[in-house]
Amino acid sequence: MRILFIGDVVAKSGRRILSENLKSIRENLGIDFVIVNAENAAGGNGITKNIAETMFRYGIDAITLGDHTWDQRCFENEIDSIENLCRPANIPSGNPGRDYVILEKDGVKLAVFSLLGQTLMKIKSDCPFAAADRMIEKLTPISDLIFLDFHAETTSEKVSMAWHLDGRAQAVIGTHTHIPTNDARIFPQGLAFQTDAGMTGPWNSCLGREWGNILKRFIDGRPHQFLVAEGDDRICGTIIDIDAQTKKATFIEAFTYPKFNNKLDVNALTQEETPTTQS
Repeated sequence: MRILFIGDVVAKSGRRILSENLKSIRENLGIDFVIVNAENAAGGNGITKNIAETMFRYGIDAITLGDHTWDQRCFENEIDSIENLCRPANIPSGNPGRDYVILEKDGVKLAVFSLLGQTLMKIKSDCPFAAADRMIEKLTPISDLIFLDFHAETTSEKVSMAWHLDGRAQAVIGTHTHIPTNDARIFPQGLAFQTDAGMTGPWNSCLGREWGNILKRFIDGRPHQFLVAEGDDRICGTIIDIDAQTKKATFIEAFTYPKFNNKLDVNALTQEETPTTQS
């Protein structure tokens, strides 16, 4: 089974690049399921029922959310009616919405859920490790494979969650920081992990927002309006292959479309600027 997980979708630009490219990406890569974190899909904050249903038509199978779940007015009245969308499973009981989604293909059932980390979150949540234990106990009897979107700030907490669930889940992929990490790997008992899948949206930005006012905030310490940026739209995520028989991940790789160009154009440098090596 091949899964494409897509990191935090930011506003209209993030939705647009998915609408224009996801179908062909899915076909070319032989994707079985597409899971998307869309907690920033509506103007950079939260999501609405209309946007969620539109995004499903792009070819998305499941949507996960994070600490911006309730940012859009009246979404608490809409969430129960949205199929294949789950909010974090460790927010206080009594909140509306599903705490997991079950996807199925060729008789194989994939359970998808999300959790919030314990640092710098906008909404109250319970211990994610205790919640992970509870969800694994709930999902193991009704699914074949388990995927966790761990929406957390600190890298140490995300890696710790991977160790906590290795051998009990098939994938833990982090979201929230909007910066893709270069640590995709498979843990000893077959769990696929990446600290953060990154952001889908405008990379000519600071985490999806216009960078100018954010820079000013760092310099002068005063509040500034953080507007959604535009330009250099990209899809960032993770591709995971899981063997449904052994219930172990066999492949994981960070995914970016279009790919970033990280090469130095030496020909563009002047003679004085040309790097030299010393023996």
